Amino acid sequence: MREEYDIMNLNPRKNPHAKTNKKQVTINLDENVIEYFKNQSDAVGIPYQTLIVLRRILRYNHPEVIRDQSVS
Repeated sequence: MREEYDIMNLNPRKNPHAKTNKKQVTINLDENVIEYFKNQSDAVGIPYQTLIVLRRILRYNHPEVIRDQSVS
């Protein structure tokens, strides 16, 4: 490992999976749902959009993990 690296001469590569991993979508959510996930995001340090996706994945694949909790 080098002691120093010349950042100006590095050959940066784009993530080859970036376009295939995510797709932008628009969904309509109630304000209280967004507020709930934003509060959770602040508490755990994960972006709220990621929390929404994780919640959907868990509910679909592992319904026993997610208890029925109403978002109020």
